[in-house]
Amino acid sequence: MAYFCICMRPNYTWNLPRTRIELGARTAVMGILNVTPDSFSDGGLYFEVDKAVARGREIEQEGADILDVGGESTRPGGAPVLESEELRRVLPVVEALAPRLQIPISVDTYRSDVARRVLDAGAQIINDISGLRFDPQMGEVIAGARAGVVLMHSRGARDALHHQPRMAAPLVEVREGLQLSVSRALQSGIDRSRIVIDPGIGFGKRRDESLLVLGNLGALSPLQYPLLVGVSRKSFMRDAADEPQEHRLWGTAASVAIAVFQGAHIVRVHDVRQMRMVIKIADAIAKADGE
Repeated sequence: MAYFCICMRPNYTWNLPRTRIELGARTAVMGILNVTPDSFSDGGLYFEVDKAVARGREIEQEGADILDVGGESTRPGGAPVLESEELRRVLPVVEALAPRLQIPISVDTYRSDVARRVLDAGAQIINDISGLRFDPQMGEVIAGARAGVVLMHSRGARDALHHQPRMAAPLVEVREGLQLSVSRALQSGIDRSRIVIDPGIGFGKRRDESLLVLGNLGALSPLQYPLLVGVSRKSFMRDAADEPQEHRLWGTAASVAIAVFQGAHIVRVHDVRQMRMVIKIADAIAKADGE
């Protein structure tokens, strides 16, 4: 059964420490800035601080609503880095960009000490791929900073994220996993107005499972939280395409459009300028369909 959400996307206000983001009237864009040497699509391009800062400012100029900085690659085969190395990569970038950007900064981390340092440096959102599963102190750190949080669905330990067995009922399991993460967040003192959920496309999911979840995002609507979807340049598109190299841009564009029509409030992308145009058209079509 398909769950279509065209023009049924509810409106939310995402409350952050120093700003608020209105979600629903249009699809927001989270631009990706990987400060890593080994990310699957842009590893090494912005590993130096000055290059990362320049790209962060460019992402804002291209129309992003949020900048997401990541210091550890969580691609299939990617190894964890030491906490000290993650901090060495992300902290100077956040410190340099926070006073220069008008848009809020998110940091992609599952470590509470990293979260504490980057929030003190000016970040306003923590994007946790574990949904608060990996670090028992993460929820308290986020709550104490009154920060926003993205709770992503994933399964297994850090070194087994991409080696999980098939799910018997993917839509049910993703929804129930996200509900557990939401419960952890609320119990930690995070206000519900600071929570966004992410189904974790490509994380612990086979190609067919990722496609099923992407095509049925409305199955998550009973949770009643704004929805972020990350499909940019992911391998499930490469596996589905006859021309693997084309999945990076055109596969991402198709997947982003589907995410918008399925009710995503935020899409997380590398190609901000191009995907902003895709989103504008998709939003306009969805709005016209509801008039």
